[in-house]
This record gives sequence, structure tokens and C-alpha cells, in this order.
Amino acid sequence: MGMEVVMLKGEGPHFPKPLSNPSEVDALVGPDKALPELTYVFNAINLTRRLLKGKVPLIGFSGGPWTLMAYMIEGGGSKLFSKAKKWLFAYPEASHKLLRKLTDVIIVYLQKQVDAGAQLLQVFESWAGELGPATFQEFLLPYLNDIATQVKAKHPTIPLIVFPKGANHYTMDSLKESGYDVIGCDWTIDPKEARAKTQRGEGKSPKVLQGNLDPCALYGSEETIKREVREMLQGFGTQGLIANLGHGLHPSHNPAHVGVFIDAVHSISDEMNAK
Repeated sequence: MGMEVVMLKGEGPHFPKPLSNPSEVDALVGPDKALPELTYVFNAINLTRRLLKGKVPLIGFSGGPWTLMAYMIEGGGSKLFSKAKKWLFAYPEASHKLLRKLTDVIIVYLQKQVDAGAQLLQVFESWAGELGPATFQEFLLPYLNDIATQVKAKHPTIPLIVFPKGANHYTMDSLKESGYDVIGCDWTIDPKEARAKTQRGEGKSPKVLQGNLDPCALYGSEETIKREVREMLQGFGTQGLIANLGHGLHPSHNPAHVGVFIDAVHSISDEMNAK
């Protein structure tokens, strides 16, 4: 969109010249100019899909509009996100303009990922938990809904996951009626509560959920991991669930413990389903 972004080792995305004034939003480019710069992503997806030869599905993804906005204003990760949140209250019109531009780019970006071979898409709102219920409803939910609507308009059968990290408690009532097929859960919500919040009434299937083991559980012993997996599966049940961590792996995780987690999901699910 015309801004420089670099990946700093151990820090993640970094914008050397973040947005500092609402007037700078007008200079950001839209999908027509932004997407050609991402051709390498679509080429990588196409190549990966061919090399996988159908062994496993290929997942595409994008950061969500609020998360990208936060990075673009803060310049990177933040403890308070005060600069980005200031915009919501001090410059609401400019915030909506920026979120609209980001949403337009994200929609085409995800559509093109499917064109290139992605078989499932996930929208990561990593900083959703920095918003409150009211700001979520005003500044994020309409744009998340538009992403789902527009991506499904071009690719009706593509499964969509939305992951509002840190905000499951107050977002599920809205997202359960959205166009997303799956809601990602972090470890701060009890699986039974997540199930209860995503019931959709008579004649409607509940949303599929994804999650939600605390990634730090993988630092425990094999027995600890198995116990945590069992508790997670007993809370969610084995149906309508993509068993996963509640967020990403840490660089210091032991890969062997990831294998323990995966094996435990399969064996304990089989055991529960056999009863």
C-alpha cells in the first residue's frame, strides 16, 4: 500500500516510517497497485500446492484490518497500542477510511490466494483484544463481515476462519452469525463457554471452533500435555472442532512436544468417539 515494512529478527513486522497523521491515509494505494507487489506470495502458494500433491490442505491467511492498522501506526508490536487506539477516538473518520482501504486490499489478497491454490483461509486479528466491545462493533466487525461476504461472493465454497485473539468473550455473539465458517479461540476462554456462546438456535448448526490449548502447555511434560489435551477435548467435544493451540508456537518450543500434542489429539479423540 506504499509503506515500507521489514521483518526484524525476534520482533516481527516493523514499519520504519509509521503513519503519524490522518492526512497520510490518502496517499495509501488500493488493491490495483498494492496486489502486484505481492505476486511472489501467489507464486509461492501455487508452487506449494503442487508440491504437496494433495497430502495436506494448504491454508492461506491475512492479518485483519485492525491488526494491520495497529502495526502501521505503532510501527510494530506494542504493549499499550495507545497510538493506534488514539486514532479511533481522536480521528474516527480517518480510522474508518484507513480500515476501509485495508479491507479492500485484504479482500482481493485473499481471493487471489484461493485463485493460486489455497484451500482454506484464516483472518488473524491478533490485536482484537485491545478493543472493547463497543469499539469492536464500530471499528472492526463491519470490516470483518465485509471480508467474509466479498471473499465468499467470488469463492462460495472456500472455508473461512476468523481469529479474534483476546476478544472471544465479547465477539462470539456477533461472529457466530457472520459468514465465517470457523471461529478461532485463544486459551483465555473456557471451551464449554465457547460452545455455549456459539449456539445458533433451532435449525442452525453451531459454529465450528478452533483452538485452544495454551501454547505454554507445550513446555510441560508429555503427561502434562496429554492431560491438557484431554481437558480441552472434554470441554469442546470432538465434533465441530479443529484442535489447535490458542495461538502460535514459540521459537523455544521443543518440536517433539508438538508431536506429542498432535498424537494426543488423535488418540484421545478416538477414545472419546468410541464411547
